[in-house]
Amino acid sequence: MPADTLAPDHADHADRSESTVRSGAQVAVFAALIAALAVVPGLLIFGGSVPVTLQTLGVTLAALALGPWAGAAAVLIYLALIAIGLPVGSGGAGGLGVLTGPTGGYLVGFVLGAVVIGALARLAMRRGGRMVGLWLFVAGLAGLPVFYAVGVPWLKFATGMPWGSAWQLGAAVFVPGDLLKAGLAAVIIAAVARALPDTLPSDR
Repeated sequence: MPADTLAPDHADHADRSESTVRSGAQVAVFAALIAALAVVPGLLIFGGSVPVTLQTLGVTLAALALGPWAGAAAVLIYLALIAIGLPVGSGGAGGLGVLTGPTGGYLVGFVLGAVVIGALARLAMRRGGRMVGLWLFVAGLAGLPVFYAVGVPWLKFATGMPWGSAWQLGAAVFVPGDLLKAGLAAVIIAAVARALPDTLPSDR
């Protein structure tokens, strides 16, 4: 068989291999970003006792940038780091107890939320235009009900607190901060998409 008939296949294989390596690296980078943001000390708002952290910012950034499956993969790697005992959970916690404890539902919700956010972000990126930032913000907002839908019931049954208290302590207090983080993530990814489009996955 002539050599020139093999060249396109080799080139295509090399392109696929390079794309796979690049995607894996991007997933690892965003998993590390989630971990870095999670260990930043939380802030108490409205005089409450539940700290608002940057953990959801990292998850939202990963999903907006990488799309549904790669974004979820970054979150899963982050959860694996927690499971093996690394102190990368909220406030520097680590171990299986973090995943099975009262706030473990939010970590599970992060995986599902990343799929929802990433899928909508993919549509936003394909739509493009001047409104891409707004659509990315909408995508980020769509993940919040998913986070709460898993996290609040888990908190309620893990602690035995009433539904009203679980909603207040596990969702309502976080809404203002989560809205701001969704907006910040949308602004960042929209800016990257415009200035450095080649840094984001082409297939998302």
